[in-house]
Amino acid sequence: MAPSFRSPLDSVAVRGSEPTLGQLGEFPMIDRLVAGRRQPSATEVGPGDDAAVVRCADGRTVVSTDMLVEGRHFRLDWSAPHDIGRKAIAQNAADIEAMGARPTAFVVAFGAPAATRAADAAAVADGMWAEAGRFGAGVVGGDLVEADSWIVSVTVLGDLAGRAPVLRSGARPGATVAVAGELGRSAAGFRLLRDGVADFEALRRRHLVPEPPYGQGVVAADAGAQAMTDVSDGLLADLGHVATASQVTIEVFTAALAADQQALAPVATAVGAEAWSWVLGGGEDHALVAAFPGAVPAGWRVIGQVLDGPARVLVDGAPWEGDAGWQSYGSGAPLR
Repeated sequence: MAPSFRSPLDSVAVRGSEPTLGQLGEFPMIDRLVAGRRQPSATEVGPGDDAAVVRCADGRTVVSTDMLVEGRHFRLDWSAPHDIGRKAIAQNAADIEAMGARPTAFVVAFGAPAATRAADAAAVADGMWAEAGRFGAGVVGGDLVEADSWIVSVTVLGDLAGRAPVLRSGARPGATVAVAGELGRSAAGFRLLRDGVADFEALRRRHLVPEPPYGQGVVAADAGAQAMTDVSDGLLADLGHVATASQVTIEVFTAALAADQQALAPVATAVGAEAWSWVLGGGEDHALVAAFPGAVPAGWRVIGQVLDGPARVLVDGAPWEGDAGWQSYGSGAPLR
């Protein structure tokens, strides 16, 4: 009788313990991560070969990449692995949305210590697939490596479907500035988590898993948006990138942002903070902000205007004296 095949997973299971990445090994773990996944229609060749093949009927591909590092962008005592996977996809998809395109495919590299449970790595992948499935995309390939801490690197591809990309450099005086999505929620959630406040669960979740307004990037492009970006570093910081690229002055009205401030005021009171600093300077909401030459489409709300003048951002006609947003080097600090 021929001996039966036993995988590394089987041999560990005999010992009665959940396998780690080191015990399972790279290729069996990759097999576990990709088994049973259903690729979107644009994927001609998915995981399992030297590279993926993704159709792009437009003839152009929108590409962006981002990285999450343990202790810098997430904490394992705050975030479940599934949440980390969702966050990695969401923040990358928002960059494609901000170009007026639709995210279609993701390539993921995951680094973790050998002692990491295989089930946790699988949960990260499950979270990625769950988030990508919200807008019909898939994970088409990637890499798995040993590292001293968790690192998640994601590259995303997008399809313009014949549209011109919406750049940061197109804002013109006279345009209306509008936002799709909510502001300040992630920053408020971070403060709650940092201070160990168990209340306001919905806001704590918004820091762990952002909620970009999927589909609104295409809506903005179809409505003639002149310029657009996602709010990853903070509203004023990201509008500053638009102002610099377009060489214009952008003015934001606090009266138009009052709903965001009022929603966060009880939290700010509870932790001794200022809600306006979260609305204007808080990052990782991944809302979209754009300049429109005419009517603002459904799903967007007016928050300001584009003016002739030097490259700058004003709040109610004056420079903002508070924190304008996140920087990876300089003002940014590791999670504590």
